[in-house]
Order: sequence, then structure tokens, then C-alpha cells
Amino acid sequence: MTKTAQHTILKTKNLTIGYASKKQQTVIASGIDINLRQGELVGLVGANGIGKSTLLRTLTKVQEPLSGSVFINNKLLSETTHLELSKRLSVVLTEQPASKNLTVFELIALGRQPYTNWVGKLSGNDSAIIEKALTQTNIKSLKNKKCFELSDGQLQKVMIARALAQDTSLIILDEPTTHLDMYHKAYILKLLKTLAKDTNKTILFSSHEIDLAIQLCDRMVVMTPNNVVSDTPCNLISKGTFNDLFPEDMITFDNKTGSFRVKK
Repeated sequence: MTKTAQHTILKTKNLTIGYASKKQQTVIASGIDINLRQGELVGLVGANGIGKSTLLRTLTKVQEPLSGSVFINNKLLSETTHLELSKRLSVVLTEQPASKNLTVFELIALGRQPYTNWVGKLSGNDSAIIEKALTQTNIKSLKNKKCFELSDGQLQKVMIARALAQDTSLIILDEPTTHLDMYHKAYILKLLKTLAKDTNKTILFSSHEIDLAIQLCDRMVVMTPNNVVSDTPCNLISKGTFNDLFPEDMITFDNKTGSFRVKK
């Protein structure tokens, strides 16, 4: 086995995503070949409606691919049981938690469910992992607060801590900076960058904060109307990939500054 294969956490091979009915298939994107390695922070970007959520749902086994394959830790996703998947992949969605009456500790503790017995009793090791997640996300002071008492930014950190407590090699987040102001958008993405480096986990997130993602990500997955490209931000800039994200009559990408600007 090659060194690259050993450190590949998520891989897709000729993946086609979309929706199928009895009468027809609706293809959203095809020919998707991405290879995400251990310890990388990866941003998934593209215009509204391009298919980012469809891709994430396919990667997390919420919906089936139309064709092609997804591998997590070199095992086909289609052959991975839900229990196995819960120990390899944790997901942070934009939806609010079902019960905000839980304390921060209790909500993070839900991340240990794949490892606890049917009673759900926490062991000493479970509690230690939860405490570590609290520390890693800088929310130890919130430990006993009810979730309804938290700001949007604080709650997002709690959800990230729950994913850390699940102790998976891959964390996928759907729009983790939604509803946050500019400061907290940058804070959350910098936190994810730190966590990827410190924990050696692969973290994939979708975002509209393309400028921030370019600055912070090790790798990006860019969805355009024509294809899906995965590479380092610098390589994507040099290839002109970001120039195809939006209609040129309104927004252009400045290769020198690595940012978008509105045409006057």
C-alpha cells in the first residue's frame, strides 16, 4: 500500500450525484474525483443551487449516488454499516438541535452514542473525551449552561465539540458559519483550521465565505456549472478556476489579491 493511500480519508471515483425517479434521472454533477487526506481542512464552495448540499448528502450516505463510488478510510461507503459510519464520520448540520433544553455537556455527550452500551451510560473514558472536546473548542466555561442560553456562535462551537467527541477521522459540516457575523465567521473557520492541524482529522465544510476559505484551507473543492475541481487554493487561483464561479457581468475574481470584487 502506498503512503498516499494510507493517508487518504475520503475519496470519490467517477461520482455522479443527483436525483432518480422511476421515470428519469436528474444529474447535478458528474465525473467527481476528489481525494482528501488526513489532517486537511477542505472547503466546498460554489454558487447557490450548484449542488453543494447534494454532494454532502451523497458523501454522508443520506442519499445514493447515481453512479460511481465513495470511499471512507478506503472502504466503500455503500458497504459501510450505519454503526461503522458513525465511528468514521461525524456531521454538523445547519439545523438547530432537537432540544435546546440540554446542557452543553449533555449535547456534546450525544457524540459518544456510537460507543456507549444500549443504556447510554458514559464511562470514564467517554467523560474524558467530552472534557477534551470542551477544551479544544474553548467552551469549558459553558459546560453547564442550557443550549437555549447560547448565542449562535457559541452553539456552533458546541456542535463542533459534539463532532469531536464522536472521535471520527472525518468531520463534515454544512454551512457552519450561517447566521454568524464576520468576526464569528472568521473565528469558526480558524477554529476548524486549528482542529484539523492539532487533531489530524480531515475536516470538510461547505461555505459561501469563499475569500476566507481561500486564505485558510489546505485544499478546496470548487463546484462550477461545468465541473467539480479539487486542488490547493494557490493552484486553483493559477488555473483561473474561481473566474468561472459567478457571471462576469457582476462579480470578478482578482488573481493578484485572491478575492472577489463587484464590478462598478
